[in-house]
Parts: sequence; C-alpha cells; structure tokens
Amino acid sequence: MDEAIAKAQALIEALNYIRKFRGRIVVVKIGGAVMDTPAALDGLLADVVFMATVGMQPIVVHGGGKAISAAMAEAGLEVNFVQGQRYTDERALSVAEHVLVNRINAHIVETVVRSGSSAIGMHSLASCVLLAERLFLEGDEGQRIDIGLVGEVTKVQSQVLHALCQAGTIPVIAPIARDRSGGKLNVNADLAAGKIAAAVKAEKLVMVSDTHGVRTVADDPDSLAASLTEQQLRDLAESGVITAGMKPKVQACLEALAAGVGKAHIIDGRLDHSLLLEIYTDKGVGTEILK
Repeated sequence: MDEAIAKAQALIEALNYIRKFRGRIVVVKIGGAVMDTPAALDGLLADVVFMATVGMQPIVVHGGGKAISAAMAEAGLEVNFVQGQRYTDERALSVAEHVLVNRINAHIVETVVRSGSSAIGMHSLASCVLLAERLFLEGDEGQRIDIGLVGEVTKVQSQVLHALCQAGTIPVIAPIARDRSGGKLNVNADLAAGKIAAAVKAEKLVMVSDTHGVRTVADDPDSLAASLTEQQLRDLAESGVITAGMKPKVQACLEALAAGVGKAHIIDGRLDHSLLLEIYTDKGVGTEILK
C-alpha cells in the first residue's frame, strides 16, 4: 500500500508540471556514453515518448562521436583532432553521415515510432533543417586554421520544426548541416542543440550526457550544483572550472538562455528516467541553469 501511495504522490507532483509545460517545446540533446548503451538510450527515448503523450512537444538532437571514431577505425581512417575538433575530410564526412543518419538517427526514429509516437528524421539525406558555414579555428598567432568540412550553424529552419511539433511529430535531428551551395558540413551536436532551442524559442533545453551536471570545483564530485544562474555559469567557465567536453554544453545553454529559452538543464542519461525526474519533479537530478 505504501508503494502505491508513493506512486500516486509522484503522479500528483508531476501533474503540475504536465499542466505547465503542455504545448511547450523542449529540445533534448542526447550524447555521451548514453549513445553507446542501448538500454539507457531506449529508456531515455521512452521518457521522450511520455513527454509527447502528455502534451509536451519534444525535439531530439543527437550526437555520435564515439560511434563515428569506431567506424573510421574500422574503415582504416585515422582520426585527427585540432584544438579538440575532429578534422573532417570527404571520407571522414561520408563515414560520419552514414553513422549519424543511417544508424543512430534511424534507430531513434524507429524506437519512438515503435513506442506509439510519431517521429521523423531531419538530416542531410532527407529534410535538413540546419544551415551552416565553414568553421575555421584561430591559431596562437591569429592565423586561420582549416579543420576541413566542419561547420557552424548559422540558421535553423524553425518554421518546419514548429509545424512538425504542432502536428504531434517528434523531429529527430542529426548534426550534419547544409551550406549555401548545398554541400554538407559536420557540426557540433551540443552547439546545434543550443541554436535549435534558441530558434524555436523552446521552453527548455536539456543536455543529456554521461555527466551528473556542473561542478563548482573541478575535481570535487560532491560540488555538483543543483541550480546555477546564467552569470554563475559564465563565472565558472571564465575561471577554468569548466573544461573539455563540458564547454560546448555550457556554451549551448548560455546561447539558448540569451535567446529567451526559459531554462536549461545538464543531466546524466545513465540514470533511469533522468529526463522525467528533471522535468516533472521538484528536486530534479542534474543542474538547472536559470537566467
């Protein structure tokens, strides 16, 4: 009986959030080790289907860096990084596109549809909603460094995403963009998610990875922040506490908030139902970032 009462209380707690977010867009970016763990990924997608079922309008953006590296190794292609960015030539882009579109994106769409919701893949081999320009890095002496067919998102076809969401279809977006001439560019999935959330004026941006959230002390796992303001997050980034793979996630969150997104979250997708717990409970499970 106690277990049944606890479940009923959880439903009542969730009800307020369900009412609040009905009809609102939430951009969910999936990446990290979650992508390599089928049970974790499928569990996360079940949460996305729940969100759509109770009236929210999720947009899914996914990465796939580890799978791309593995596929390149199988193909005998060397993986080179420049300032943390993967150098991408024509062959590398072809492998990345195959992995992202034909394997990962297709699996996500199939899983969502199998669960009873409507979903459509948005990518470079079908309806691409991301437009980008070539990205060049800056060297120590100010010189421009070429990293190949890597892009920075400059425009999002937000009207297409709004139309799909209003029709009850979940867009599933792979991080391969088109440039002005119709060419293809690999883009960072975290940064793309931030651009998408900003473009559609989402209620929330949720970055799902294999990190519990943002630490206020780099080497102290007990310093996890449940809530941070936009300014506090900027201060942590400028002080060097935020490094490596967390940087693009933080940049995406800050850009989304600056564009009017209500709230951003960074959560660990390896925790069962972390997405639902972060959105539909009072305490949450990761770090929420507020204006």
